[in-house]
Amino acid sequence: MGPHSAEDVEESAISRLVLWNIDLTLLDVGRVMRAAYAEAFEKVTGEPLVYLTSAAGRTDSEMFFEFCARNYVDVEPDSDTLAEFLAALEESFAHRSDELLAKGRAMPGAAASLAAVANMPDTVQTVVSGSTRANATAKLVAFGLDTYLNLAIGGFGSVNYPKSSLIQSIRLHAAGEGGPVYSEEETVLITDSVPDVRAALIGGAVPITVLSGSETEGRLRDAGARFVLPDLQDPRAVMTAVAQAAS
Repeated sequence: MGPHSAEDVEESAISRLVLWNIDLTLLDVGRVMRAAYAEAFEKVTGEPLVYLTSAAGRTDSEMFFEFCARNYVDVEPDSDTLAEFLAALEESFAHRSDELLAKGRAMPGAAASLAAVANMPDTVQTVVSGSTRANATAKLVAFGLDTYLNLAIGGFGSVNYPKSSLIQSIRLHAAGEGGPVYSEEETVLITDSVPDVRAALIGGAVPITVLSGSETEGRLRDAGARFVLPDLQDPRAVMTAVAQAAS
């Protein structure tokens, strides 16, 4: 075993479900995503996307309705227009897939930390993302991060539910039909944002945070973060936080 072996971390006899936020936790493709949002929004509404909104903690479905409210469009933002927007967003993002490596980056230590957690005993890891399944997968594949994750059980913004509901759904169904339900104490969410911390507490997961976004340690702890890591560059620290959180 290497220096970041799971054997280096004291383990307890418990199964663990580790959920990862993607954007600004594992990678940053914000420039590409913003361009795709703008193109898809104008295609569906006929109006330019002048006023953006923060993506932290939000799904693409939630962002579309907020875009409509902030940009004063005449289109009725119902379930049909939402479906059109998500389809257009996936198409716009797919057209920009060759820009991901040039204009984006994996967060330092992301691959090593994912690999370390993947080697922890009785641990399953996946993502809970505001992006649609197709876009979230494309992001991860571009940087080779998908290989460490079970994306089949992930939660994505393809459906019009808040992240807290996605977290709860993953926890209840990750083990498969007839399998055990992961308890709140066995489930952790690793993220960089205050809204995600709140979603974890509502959805039933212990929040572990990383100072890779714009939040301060104080704001993350005040929101309820159990652990605050400076970054993902110490896989042992990530494993220790996961082991202590889900115990």
